[in-house]
Amino acid sequence: MSEASRIPPFLRLLQAEALLCTLAVMSFVALVGPLSRDLGLAPWQAGTAVTVGGLAWLALARAWGAASDRLGRRRVVLMGLGGFVLSYGALCLFMATALHLRLPAWLAFAGLVLLRGAAGGFYAAVPVCAAALVADHLEARQRAAAMAALGAASGVGMVAGPGLVGLLAGGGLLLPLAVTAALPAVALALLWRGLPREAARAPAHSAPPHLFDPRLRGPQAMAFVAMFSVTVAQIVVSFFALDRLGLDAAGAARAAGLALTSVGVALIAAQLLVRRLAWPPARLIRVGGLLSAAGFALSMAAHESLWLCIGYFVAAAGMGWVFPAVSALAANAVQPHEQGAAAGSVSAAHGLGMIVGPLAGTLVYPLDSAAPFGLVAVLLAMAALWVSARVPGGEHDRG
Repeated sequence: MSEASRIPPFLRLLQAEALLCTLAVMSFVALVGPLSRDLGLAPWQAGTAVTVGGLAWLALARAWGAASDRLGRRRVVLMGLGGFVLSYGALCLFMATALHLRLPAWLAFAGLVLLRGAAGGFYAAVPVCAAALVADHLEARQRAAAMAALGAASGVGMVAGPGLVGLLAGGGLLLPLAVTAALPAVALALLWRGLPREAARAPAHSAPPHLFDPRLRGPQAMAFVAMFSVTVAQIVVSFFALDRLGLDAAGAARAAGLALTSVGVALIAAQLLVRRLAWPPARLIRVGGLLSAAGFALSMAAHESLWLCIGYFVAAAGMGWVFPAVSALAANAVQPHEQGAAAGSVSAAHGLGMIVGPLAGTLVYPLDSAAPFGLVAVLLAMAALWVSARVPGGEHDRG
């Protein structure tokens, strides 16, 4: 029997959900700038709305995961995705209404922050439950490959989202808002029909693993460093193109866009390759983390946009191995009834990196335009070696 034939059917549904929801989120990210300009919002206000979404994710990811251990994966993932459909749809409707009625900037800002925060808090349930479902149904040696398959689907959405906006925005912003609001609803319908019905896994009155459970310290540390590095790279790329590469505003925007597109392509390719390598999570983290560190070191030395794109491509390829391996390592470290809480702990670490990374990148950048890349290269190399060394004798790579 081939490996593909042993993949549970629900994994295809989770891939479709990851594609559709990432496509929706990245489409909205591409719309934030034009929407903010039309509504009279300052750039910091748009940034605040994104940060609030990350804070809500950080606050609720672990709670959603623990709830899925008690109540069952299907129930919690549908609750979270249903809430995301409603809040995200309300966000898109509010933005369309604000454009049509020319609402005051303060009111548009308040609605954007409130609804973006709600959407982030509800959606935090979905990747957590997806990781727990993978751990529930697949053996330890298959988990990294399955998580990579979900990551590849998200990568396609990441690359295609801005392109979708470009195709739909010719007649204004209302059509892309309407389409992006509909995509999560399609994902909800797919999961509602096809996700397996299961009983809760946690014994009655059992406590979830502590947030700082020693078994999860390695995966949490690597999850934080990886997401921290990604968000630093995202926030500084345009400034680097202006200051180090000496490009004008239009040229810097093109260079940044090409670099970030190369990231999406590399993530997809690397995560597809994980399924063929069949390496244990510790090895994926060690090799992927060092590869990503090398990519950021290459970006640090770039003096033209081609080398910046190559550096980002190499760094993203390493990340494509790290992210699914971190989820698999956490899953392999805990008991079956703790999978949701463990996935939530890792997701919370991602959320913290998402919040701290942009702040750290902009604080370090004035020291030297290459300093943020040097910082993340060192952190990634150290974290990858430390985390992979914590796995004794392949203890969590059996199966």
